[in-house]
Amino acid sequence: MITEKSIEIQGIEPLILLGPYDSNLKKIRAEFPDVLITARGTQIILRGEPEMVTLIQKILREMIFLANKHGEVLDNDLNALINLALFPVPGKTAVHPGDEDIIVTTADYTVRAKTNGQRRMVAEAKSNDIVFAIGPAGTGKTYTAVAIAVAAWKAKSVKRIVLARPAVEAGESLGFLPGDLAQKIDPYLRPLYDALQDMLTAEKLKLLTEKRVIEIVPLAYMRGRTLNNAFIILDEAQNASTKQMKMCLTRLGVNSKAIITGDVTQIDLPEKIESGLTNSADILKNIKGISFVYLDKSDVVRHKLVKDIINAYEIHENK
Repeated sequence: MITEKSIEIQGIEPLILLGPYDSNLKKIRAEFPDVLITARGTQIILRGEPEMVTLIQKILREMIFLANKHGEVLDNDLNALINLALFPVPGKTAVHPGDEDIIVTTADYTVRAKTNGQRRMVAEAKSNDIVFAIGPAGTGKTYTAVAIAVAAWKAKSVKRIVLARPAVEAGESLGFLPGDLAQKIDPYLRPLYDALQDMLTAEKLKLLTEKRVIEIVPLAYMRGRTLNNAFIILDEAQNASTKQMKMCLTRLGVNSKAIITGDVTQIDLPEKIESGLTNSADILKNIKGISFVYLDKSDVVRHKLVKDIINAYEIHENK
């Protein structure tokens, strides 16, 4: 028995739902080859066995829900929808992937863990005081870490957030940059500001930084401090020496947490200086309360070419 059903795309541009060059539609067709799927304007027509058509209808409705709610349908979302349709979990009727992955919500923005690696970061941060998140560019390490910290502050689990980055080139190039020290350091810290500005209004961020509830500082400025009731993030940790890593980790005071993020393939330190990130797992692996999360190219959430670029470099380096 063959049936024909149609789905109307409402509230969004069809391109958002179908994907570039109908990539989302092609993925669904590949999983349901016996169903004829045709897109015409704002309508998608399904023709095939009733059971399979019903499954695709559910997938498309959930995709429309996600596109209306978040303005996009990610590859990971679509994969989850297809897997749940083909291999349903008993007792789970609503799909809506990502709702359980919300890290922090603002008045007009919701940050979700979008990949398995990011979900592991969130889970480990809940049960450990120090989490290392190690992985290549584009996996959302910094963004997820900042979201976790903001969520902890909003929940009043901590009283302040301290974000630090090594300024690796400071000895060579800062003197040639215009402005005072704060202005010279700013380019190194800008990615942290960018992440925060997605989660806090400009006015709120300015107020919190002025009150030092949120501090964004070069790693060297952490020396000699004890940080109580704080959430500490050390970003680009592959560019911290072993001594600097030890110094940063020992800043933790009472009721404090830390996330250390880095990419061991992008070390900018001089050759004679060992990265504190590369040996951290060997030194700290047996300490309870410290966890290591390794992200990979499957966690990349930037432009789809980033995953291909990482893969190409991996092949080249292995040769």
